[in-house]
Amino acid sequence: MNAYDDIGKLSAKFGIAAEYKTDMYPAFLADVKDKAVCLVCDENTERFAAPVADWLRAEGVRCRVFRFGEAEPVADEAHCAACAAALEGADYALAVGAGTLNDICKYVTFLQGKECGVLATAASMDGYSSGVTPLIKKGFKITENAHTVRHVLIDLAILCGAPAVMTGAGAGDILAKYCCLTDWRVSHLLTGEEYNEEAAGLMGVALHKCVDEIESIRARGRAGIDSLLRALLISGYAMVIAGNSRPASGAEHHMSHFLEMDFLRRGKPIPLHGVKVGLGTMVSLRMYHRLAGVAQEFPGKDVVLAEAEKLPQPSFVRDVLASLQCPTRFSEIGVSEDTVRDMLFNCYKIRDRFTVMTLYNRYGLMRGAADELIAEFY
Repeated sequence: MNAYDDIGKLSAKFGIAAEYKTDMYPAFLADVKDKAVCLVCDENTERFAAPVADWLRAEGVRCRVFRFGEAEPVADEAHCAACAAALEGADYALAVGAGTLNDICKYVTFLQGKECGVLATAASMDGYSSGVTPLIKKGFKITENAHTVRHVLIDLAILCGAPAVMTGAGAGDILAKYCCLTDWRVSHLLTGEEYNEEAAGLMGVALHKCVDEIESIRARGRAGIDSLLRALLISGYAMVIAGNSRPASGAEHHMSHFLEMDFLRRGKPIPLHGVKVGLGTMVSLRMYHRLAGVAQEFPGKDVVLAEAEKLPQPSFVRDVLASLQCPTRFSEIGVSEDTVRDMLFNCYKIRDRFTVMTLYNRYGLMRGAADELIAEFY
């Protein structure tokens, strides 16, 4: 059995117990048996927290539930403070949710020196296994140190029943690995950037396992959703192995981050991370493929073209996202055409990291590509 198939064994290497409901979470129960546990949920996930609380109490665990009084809390100062107050007297926090609740609990318990875990309610993002947390502070999106969760509790019935767009966001984040792994490989070949074969290989296997199950993911079947969640967990582990986010983040993520700042400046709700990353993935794929028809020479062009030939067409990602009720054009998420044009010319400046977006802007290729990309994806 390889590392991908034995997700429990792989997770244990990183100090995380990943368990399925069919096993009744024995490691989790053993760890919290003598602790005071607080389940943290919101209006959407309270229905999943209640039976877990009942189960824990029946097992003799001291347990209470804290619910945010809204359906979609945000990971900002106010919500972190409310969570911190709710955890007074508790030894352990179990987030019952996905991205935001997981982020809040990881950060607050890190500051308080307590353990936390998560009952995953959607295969929507790869932050379940990460040791950092994105927060909104004073109106800006920043990344803060946190700690990894101690337990990831997996109930496939809950995950398969999650809203289609949340599954689509997770799929978008995983299909993005086509681009970010290519960006990393190209940077290694052209600039000499360090490349970690173990991290890239592990992420590549997870990506291709998901593609093998893509029809089940579209249908939100158990095999597909299980494959998707495993890949999302592995994304976090690959980043730990590499020592940075290269195995999971390239130009498509820089596009997403650029747009997040636009939403924050305008005080508008931010679309799901994987939705924006999925859009960026289509752009990156088109940028790689169109180079074959570009007459202009640039250093390492033959290397880039060889890597581009291995990539799927953007229509593949578009079809997957559309089947899961995700936007497939930037206009559908509430950003202006001018913002998207600005993104194409400037998002590469967000990080000093060579990607296909860096290549286009460094050698003046974006001037001839921007109108075409906007026509196709805006």
